Amino acid sequence: MVQVNQQALFFTQMNAGAQAAARSAGADLIVFNSNNDPVAQNNAIETYVQQRVDAILVAAIDVNGIKPAIREARRAGIPVVAIDAIVNGDNDVQVGVDNRKVAEDIGRFTASYIAARLGGGAQIGVLGAFNSYVQNLRVDGFKAGLAGEPKAKVVAAVDGQNVQDRAQAAGENLIAGSPNLQLIYATGEPALIGALAALGAQDTGDRVKIVGWDLSAQAVKGLDDGSVIAVVQQDPEGEGRAAVDAALRLIQHKPVNRLIAVPATIVTKTNLDKFRVAYR
Repeated sequence: MVQVNQQALFFTQMNAGAQAAARSAGADLIVFNSNNDPVAQNNAIETYVQQRVDAILVAAIDVNGIKPAIREARRAGIPVVAIDAIVNGDNDVQVGVDNRKVAEDIGRFTASYIAARLGGGAQIGVLGAFNSYVQNLRVDGFKAGLAGEPKAKVVAAVDGQNVQDRAQAAGENLIAGSPNLQLIYATGEPALIGALAALGAQDTGDRVKIVGWDLSAQAVKGLDDGSVIAVVQQDPEGEGRAAVDAALRLIQHKPVNRLIAVPATIVTKTNLDKFRVAYR
């Protein structure tokens, strides 16, 4: 399993689900930490091909740059399951949420919030990860969903690089550079936690609210105190389990759906209690 990083809870939960499924099946799962480096991902896949592993799971950083390595695996007869990030055409199976569609959903939710609470107008900043195909897709979807509220405007976008402390610094710069900012859209867990830390550092929690992706203990606290409006919650453990199950079926030459969809939920203060226990 070639993973993005071992910092974000999302990825460690995905690993846990995959490891549980592998143990249950009596399979050995090796997890490689790419530490946000797409070159390291490519090199890891090439190494696993040389080692003749039975299957490769990958949560891709660069979905286009990784394709040659995936093609090499498939030429060697090794099935490849892509998780989360969509690698069109070169992998055997895709597991995860439809990131663009769900981002449109959170964009529409945000547009409705702006219309109801902010008089139909708001300045929004994006705290993203420019090196992540998935998170860039979430920006595109969010903007499409937001388009239903013409007075809502994305005024700036900053790069947190999918690393929490860098996201905080980028968030502080975003807030300082946009004095009329009212909302931050955080495209992943490190960005959302970084945005919350930036609000605290800039003492702007009353003025600026956050919408974003992936629950954490910090996000739960933010939903409770009102600094966070809504969070897209995926099922990373479920994605990990589904990916291992698909790989095992491919190894056994059993039929597998090309696309395995794992649902996501928009969590607000209203339905938070269903998710709270996992983040104490």
